[in-house]
Amino acid sequence: MSSKDKAAYAQAGVNIKAADKAKELIKQIARSTVRPGVLTDIGLFGGMFEFKGYRQPVLVSSVDGVGTKVKIASLLGKHDTVGIDLVNHCVNDILTCGASPLFFLDYIATGKLEPHHVESIVSGIAKACKDVDCALIGGETAEMPGTYQVGDYDLVGFIVGVVEKKDIMKTSSIRAGDIILGLPSSGLHTNGYSMARKVLGIKNDPKPLRAFYPELGRTLGEELLEPHRCYYSQLKPLLPKIKGLAHITGGGFEGNIPRILPKGLAAHINKDAWQVPPIFKLIQEKGKVTEDEMYQVFNMGIGMVVICAPEQEKSVRSTLAAARVIGRVAPATTANKLILS
Repeated sequence: MSSKDKAAYAQAGVNIKAADKAKELIKQIARSTVRPGVLTDIGLFGGMFEFKGYRQPVLVSSVDGVGTKVKIASLLGKHDTVGIDLVNHCVNDILTCGASPLFFLDYIATGKLEPHHVESIVSGIAKACKDVDCALIGGETAEMPGTYQVGDYDLVGFIVGVVEKKDIMKTSSIRAGDIILGLPSSGLHTNGYSMARKVLGIKNDPKPLRAFYPELGRTLGEELLEPHRCYYSQLKPLLPKIKGLAHITGGGFEGNIPRILPKGLAAHINKDAWQVPPIFKLIQEKGKVTEDEMYQVFNMGIGMVVICAPEQEKSVRSTLAAARVIGRVAPATTANKLILS
């Protein structure tokens, strides 16, 4: 591209030099996640990964974003945790199928490319990838003036994992009488931020985020940027003893637990079985949100639901110290597959 063309592109709002710098920073960070099977360096038109050691490998893929949690990051100028959110969300999703992560790709779109912001975001992605032995093998940065305002960005991640065909999570084995365990979340995770921002008065001023809340024990911004918890390391060794996993993300309890239940069964959840974290109570009170809607939008302090047979409960809980029995599977007496009481 000639210098004249570059100048014209810059006048249109796209900075080629900034993009080149961001790509170089990403390349250096991504190299820290290399694991056996990675065949290419960042920068080619495609990332290559070779996996061995499986008899009947089944690839499991997922794509997700961080949603409007990135608005909180932008307002506070803190971008090193949303990448952690992104990876952990995707890892948890494929874990529900019994899969282990292999490689990850990211997409960052912004109104104005700031290389140090991108570096911070990708450093979080790399950290979370290394924690679960997942390689960051590629991605894309897009500067899109006019589509995104300066300071705004969107963040999306793509993950591919693998599971032996015989080890795929068989939710069809779930029966009436099975135990439902809940693993605690670390807060909102990556869902419900549009509602949270509205009811908590978070618009374009970071001031509300810097307010200290005694019930939270920290500032609102610190609470809302708490990274999405990853359950992979805890649950991977226990998968042979587990019948089903439901990642409580968008749609809350109602939108996620019924997805793994066979026809004719319902989940009976006891809301008194765990203590709902203060952030959810704060949102409910400030926004005058009904309890039913809270459970339809947020995880309410339970980030992953685990279903196991009664005879496996003691063994599973001995390993998962934080797990709580929050309900049981029962025959469905109505079309409703989730009963909250």
